[in-house]
Amino acid sequence: MIIPPPSSMQIAAATWTKSSYSASNNECVETAVFPSWTAVRDSKFTSGGPKLVVTSQAFTALLTGVADGSL
Repeated sequence: MIIPPPSSMQIAAATWTKSSYSASNNECVETAVFPSWTAVRDSKFTSGGPKLVVTSQAFTALLTGVADGSL
C-alpha cells in the first residue's frame, strides 16, 4: 500500500526538529517525520518557505550516504 505524501496543511502543522549539528546563527536544517515520508526545510524559512518532501527510505539513504562519505 502506497501512503500519499503529507498535505500542505499537515506540513504546516507538523512538529519540526532542528538538527543537532545546527549552529547558533540559525543556519539550520529542520525535519518533520510523517508515516513513510520526511519533510526538510531551512530554518530561516519556517512559514511559507520551500520544503522538500521525500520518502523516509530516500531520506535514510541520503543520511547514510553523507555519513559514509559516498555523497
